Amino acid sequence: MGMMQDVKSLSLTKEGVTRIEWARRFMPVVRIVEERFRREKPLKGIRLAACLHVTSETANLMRALKAGGADVRLCASNPLSTQDDVAAALVKEYGIPTFAVRGEDRKRYYSHIRAALGHEPQITMDDGADLVSELHKTKNGHAGGRRPILGGTEETTTGVIRLRSMAAKGVLKFPVISVNDADTKHLFDNRYGTGQSTLDGVIRATNTLIAGQTVVVCGYGWCGRGIAERSRGLGAHVVVVEVDAVRALQAVMDGFRVEPIAKAAVKGDVFITVTGDINVLRGEHFLRMKDGVILANSGHFNVEIDIPTLGKMSKAVRTLRNNVQEYVLKNGKRIVLLGEGRLVNLAAAEGHPAMVMDMSFANQSLAAEYLTRHGHELKRQVYPVPKEIDEAIARLKLKTMGVAIDRLTEEQRQYLASWEMGT
Repeated sequence: MGMMQDVKSLSLTKEGVTRIEWARRFMPVVRIVEERFRREKPLKGIRLAACLHVTSETANLMRALKAGGADVRLCASNPLSTQDDVAAALVKEYGIPTFAVRGEDRKRYYSHIRAALGHEPQITMDDGADLVSELHKTKNGHAGGRRPILGGTEETTTGVIRLRSMAAKGVLKFPVISVNDADTKHLFDNRYGTGQSTLDGVIRATNTLIAGQTVVVCGYGWCGRGIAERSRGLGAHVVVVEVDAVRALQAVMDGFRVEPIAKAAVKGDVFITVTGDINVLRGEHFLRMKDGVILANSGHFNVEIDIPTLGKMSKAVRTLRNNVQEYVLKNGKRIVLLGEGRLVNLAAAEGHPAMVMDMSFANQSLAAEYLTRHGHELKRQVYPVPKEIDEAIARLKLKTMGVAIDRLTEEQRQYLASWEMGT
């Protein structure tokens, strides 16, 4: 591994630059942030380590952070999500130390995390909390004591769950901003991004026709809602599996059938997990499934489908297409697993469209700027993105889309601020 990079091949740089420039066309808000950052240099001298999916959209975030003056290093947040040409371009064309190779094993994955942390960052930027976890596990003093780390940002629901657990137990050693909680992130990225890109991954991997099939969506958070809506839009019969009564009720009111997984297991043709929890699809479910069912996961970690048990239950495993493995159970039934149970939208497709990542990564860049200014004032807990940042991003996005909205009149403002003006 080179001192400042570990990528598949720098010969892929040209293709990577083209891919990054294509994504850039659809990221006008990030471009506006980058232009301001280049003028003002709000991150000057800040060491920043990022553990994100190494995609063309992420590359444009890295360019914005570097334009702002940050000393940036990047590693992958998932072994199967890296676009190798993008990683090459980040190193050779844009001078950003990058440590990511698609298909890397666990040992190399964690060596990349340590490499990204090698310059002792003042800000961490996570998608799944791996940088924060590594800093806390190593106990090398960098995350404690004098608190040289100003803070971190977190992109995804799974990471926020881990971080809130750490904060509740009093072990979180620096503040973290939950980018995932920004309205301009989860209401759009999670719902429309995950909804479209997950189905994109399933279709690219299998070329299956969604229309007329029964798609079982496990989890009805914002990601699950998006997948259910897009599946219905493609003509699927959709069954939602939930453990949360309020979310289950929402799914019913949205027109979806809601059933326990034991019942849905018999009916489904395609199963998609997006819960953030472990072993959602298990041995007893595999035994009840139809012959030839397709299993996919769009949650952050590859633990939602119990793959070790599936392997033990099988007498043969074979690869049918890229990102498609068929497990033949001992009873002869066939179960198809996509992308090794990892994020199917990134393993088998290209992740979220740039148009929606534009808002998510604008949040990331502005959250980093906020931490640079205010990190030393914050407590060791998980914070939401400041409302003014969220609203500014929404206004910018609307402007770039050519959409105008109304403003309150002075009379309306006074009415909303008054308790005397009632009826």
